[in-house]
Amino acid sequence: MLKPTTKSRIDLGLRLDNTQPEGRLREAKNLGQATVRIPLTTCGDVDDEVRNWLARAYDENTAPPPAEPKRPAARPKPVVGTLSVLIEGTELPGLSCQPEPGGTAHRNIHVALSAKASGIAEGQPWLTVPRKPGPAVNPFPGDARGTRWEVTVTVRGSADDGYDFTGPAVGGDRTDRHLGLVWGDAPGDGTLHMFRGAKLRLADVPPGLITEAMRPGHRLVARVRLTDDKGNPVCARLRPPHLTWSAEPT
Repeated sequence: MLKPTTKSRIDLGLRLDNTQPEGRLREAKNLGQATVRIPLTTCGDVDDEVRNWLARAYDENTAPPPAEPKRPAARPKPVVGTLSVLIEGTELPGLSCQPEPGGTAHRNIHVALSAKASGIAEGQPWLTVPRKPGPAVNPFPGDARGTRWEVTVTVRGSADDGYDFTGPAVGGDRTDRHLGLVWGDAPGDGTLHMFRGAKLRLADVPPGLITEAMRPGHRLVARVRLTDDKGNPVCARLRPPHLTWSAEPT
């Protein structure tokens, strides 16, 4: 809720049931269901901290989607093998960027592989991503000369019926299986504050290439150009010329 309280101040009321007034959060009075308020006097007061509180209030108060009739879970396709995938990144954008004109300027940006917690190998570096269930594995600074991630993917089904993919680094449903990269600010406290993500869709790889890459002594190689045409970190679904797939000997 927004309430003009004085001639020079607006109060932004938020419902955060488990958060006590502290810092910029003040006790809310006469603001409907709001439990805390943030005083705002200029547009510049709406900074990253305020946006983070807004996002948190939205997450805590969003109504669940309407219940749908349950359908029997689809049986997973039989496992036909494992696939070693190497992701090589080049042409990184640097340590700073401002993708949106007049938007947030990002500093000390890093890029990492998105994975589940079970996908972290012993001794492997990783960062926690706030409000995201999985960690960011093997982070590289935005000014690195190149990046390199290696993952193992379980392959199900067949080339004729269509392959399916599972594993700690695989995201998406059956129509959108992908490996994900996350971009974020790394303040040095073990976290990565994500602002962009990119998909390398395994579903886009021709089945014949998957079959070739599963041969003994071979692997699937993804080569990624990590800067877009505007000089910013690549994001969303990656396609040529920013992404190429090949089956190569190990």
